[in-house]
Amino acid sequence: MLPTIKKPFAALLTLFVAAPAAASDLSGADTAWLLTATALVLFMTLPGLSLFYGGLVRVRNVLSVLMQCFALAALMSLVWFVAGYTLAFGSPGVEQGPWLGDLGNLFLSGITMDGVNGSIPDSLFVMFQMTFAIITPALIVGGFAERMRFSAMLIFCTAWVLFVYAPICHWVWGGGWLGSMGLQDFAGGTVVHITAGVAALVAAVMMGPRRGFGSVAMPPHNLTMTVTGAGMLWVGWFGFNAGSAVAADQSAAMAMLVTHLSAACGALAWMSMEWIRHGKPSVLGIVTGMVAGLGTITPASGSVGPAAAVLIGLTAGVVCYFATITLKNRLRIDDSLDVFPVHGIGGMLGMLMAGIFCSPNLGIFSGNGFSEGIDSIAGQLGVQATGVAATFAYTLVASWVLFKIVDALVGLRVDDDEETIGLDLVLHDERGYDL
Repeated sequence: MLPTIKKPFAALLTLFVAAPAAASDLSGADTAWLLTATALVLFMTLPGLSLFYGGLVRVRNVLSVLMQCFALAALMSLVWFVAGYTLAFGSPGVEQGPWLGDLGNLFLSGITMDGVNGSIPDSLFVMFQMTFAIITPALIVGGFAERMRFSAMLIFCTAWVLFVYAPICHWVWGGGWLGSMGLQDFAGGTVVHITAGVAALVAAVMMGPRRGFGSVAMPPHNLTMTVTGAGMLWVGWFGFNAGSAVAADQSAAMAMLVTHLSAACGALAWMSMEWIRHGKPSVLGIVTGMVAGLGTITPASGSVGPAAAVLIGLTAGVVCYFATITLKNRLRIDDSLDVFPVHGIGGMLGMLMAGIFCSPNLGIFSGNGFSEGIDSIAGQLGVQATGVAATFAYTLVASWVLFKIVDALVGLRVDDDEETIGLDLVLHDERGYDL
């Protein structure tokens, strides 16, 4: 058996730098829970995120968003099989370098039915992490919704997973330099939310706003669909965060509890801000606040306790609300579905708050302790800030380069007439509704 490790993220890291365990170490309970969590995370994309995003766009683009999410689920699965997994995690039992995993698992050549790593099958961890590699580029769709070519989206997301997502995943979870520093990112504040948020911001800036942005109303065409998807995201997120414990244990249970509390508080905080400022609470506001609460607690879900989760969720709802207003109304950046202010800002906020509320010396707000070798909030915050800055900078530059390459190859954006007609007819020759 692997030795007991106090910090869940350290236990996760151990799965990839320790020698493979014997088959007798396989835990039926851990395996059953991870199978369930894996299905829940895929459920977040198909159908959760698809419906959430699909309802938010205008009626002439609903199928394009559903198509993008569905196609990405298929394509990213293949990318993960070919090279994504080995770039992120390398080969079991092989000590990994600080930047990228070794190439011993190209085409998953080292993954067999008998392979066991820790207390779960190798194949199960591959599949669990595959669902993360699916939903992360799917989140970026919200940044360029209603104006990007389908071919450009496929090319960009393929390259982005290989050159942005996989390296940062390795830095944090695969034996890389940020994990070795003691970064506490339980379920993807850097790996998922900051990377997706920054890439969406780059897309929105490079492609420019949708036609009529700021002068023509662009309300969601189907909030019923959006709320349905939001409910699926809330439930599916338990697999995302509690599943990251990689075990059916106390850390998974606490991660589920704090995830739920933060989502509830994020929803109420955003709703309250709208109610106070605009006189009426909106359905769009409460579901967006819920997502902000979920994204912000994600990196901290293995580090903090219930009281801190409530504070994190409330803070997320308020901060992400003002970030959204600032980006759209003051900076005039058309991040179509608010990916950067909700996921990017939320991910950064959660990473920093994890560095504070992991402290075991905060009374009711105490968490699970600092990383090994760190003995103060200042020390942990320094590591967290390093992770945030490195992830932000690398994702910004790499995403910009990839977008420029794709633009030169096939062009990023449809022309004005095609945008007016809508991507459903122009790119897919179909309509979302025939009424």
